[in-house]
Amino acid sequence: MSAKTARSKTPAYKCAECGWTTVKWVGRCGECQAWGTVEETGAVTARTTAAATVAVPAQRIADVDATTAAFLPTGVDELDRVLGGGLVPGAVILLAGEPGVGKSTLLLDVAAKFAGTGRDVLYVTGEESAAQVKLRAERIGAVADSLYLTAETDLGTALGQVEKIEPGLLVVDSVQTLSSTAVEGSAGGVTQVREVAASLIAAAKRRNMTTLLVGHVTKDGSIAGPRVLEHLVDVVCQFDGERHSRLRLVRAVKNRYGPTDEVGCFDLNEDGIIGLADPSGLFVSRTKTPVSGTCITVTLEGRRPLLAEVQSLLAESPNSQPRRATSGLDSSRVAMLLAVLQQRAGCLLHKDDSYVATVGGVRLSEPATDLAVALAVASAKAKVALPQRLIAFGEVGLAGEVRPVPGINRRIQEAHRLGFTHAVVPASPNGAGPVPAGFSVREVGHLAEALDLLLTDAKPERALRSIPNS
Repeated sequence: MSAKTARSKTPAYKCAECGWTTVKWVGRCGECQAWGTVEETGAVTARTTAAATVAVPAQRIADVDATTAAFLPTGVDELDRVLGGGLVPGAVILLAGEPGVGKSTLLLDVAAKFAGTGRDVLYVTGEESAAQVKLRAERIGAVADSLYLTAETDLGTALGQVEKIEPGLLVVDSVQTLSSTAVEGSAGGVTQVREVAASLIAAAKRRNMTTLLVGHVTKDGSIAGPRVLEHLVDVVCQFDGERHSRLRLVRAVKNRYGPTDEVGCFDLNEDGIIGLADPSGLFVSRTKTPVSGTCITVTLEGRRPLLAEVQSLLAESPNSQPRRATSGLDSSRVAMLLAVLQQRAGCLLHKDDSYVATVGGVRLSEPATDLAVALAVASAKAKVALPQRLIAFGEVGLAGEVRPVPGINRRIQEAHRLGFTHAVVPASPNGAGPVPAGFSVREVGHLAEALDLLLTDAKPERALRSIPNS
């Protein structure tokens, strides 16, 4: 059935980022909220579409077979955790991250393990040759008989390979390198990315074929290309990691089939990328004797508790304005905590250079780490070491109060599992919940209360030992 073209033409403006249109110029896009991206494109013709013949009649929801959308494990447990159980047939997953973070290595490993189950997998690379991908696959042990490689940048040819091989899993590295001859524009442009994504998604749904797309990111960390790409796919995952650290984190920003608060941890090394079921050891130093200026905390990455160590060093400043240096922490928040320590807890720091850092390159942005940072700085000032089997967490306010944080009991259970015996936590109306046997918890309502507990006694272990289980 043909479309009925309509009535009149009106001048149109289009957003270069997401394709949103409007009849008059505006400085800010109404869809993606980007500034200065709305440009005049000429005229748009209003159209209506007539009803077409129904090829597949609608089904009652009770008659739909849901088993065809069951999760298929990837063989990579940490990725399965993020996705909610594995790959869903027909799902389209977008994995975005900075160059060199390990996206291609992870997906090549997933492709090989998925192919090891006997299913055909097609890996389309537009950035490397097939020989280069083969070298990396041999290095990380990702070679399988039913894994097919093709180096293509033409969308039509790539879809032809899909027609021929009929894979159960399609990997495209990356979606910005493919282009279609049916539309104008260079590869990676708004029009091309929209056309490529729409064609791949249509093929995935029609064939019930899981599709993994690699996406580039911009300087500010957002996914490059039109925002409509994120709306079209079923799952959007963000791949993060510091360039000088082996740790890589995968988070689900959008997930139609599972949670968006899970985090997968990976170790990227010369042998490939390995899932870390227990990554806390990377962020905690191992010393035989206690050292002043260190404190262990428990942070939540999504729903996952991770132990991390905060270290502080104070030195008398030769300058009138002391230096404040941080690594792995928000410098503004550390500066605030130093001011709270001085004004609310009587810890004089105005003549000291302060250096505060995390261990292992982890970045802590959660307010729950405030108490550990403050205790580490106060420990360095008093030159009194905190107990080695102590953890501390809680948000510190400008008045010096220690505020409750989510997941108190979950953090305590994780600390107990890793051998810790004491915890200093914020006071909360519901308490700390059930505490493991042999684990003592002290609830504090103010920063000065925590400092009195841990730093006024020559041996803080004595004070903690007298605290009953909550």
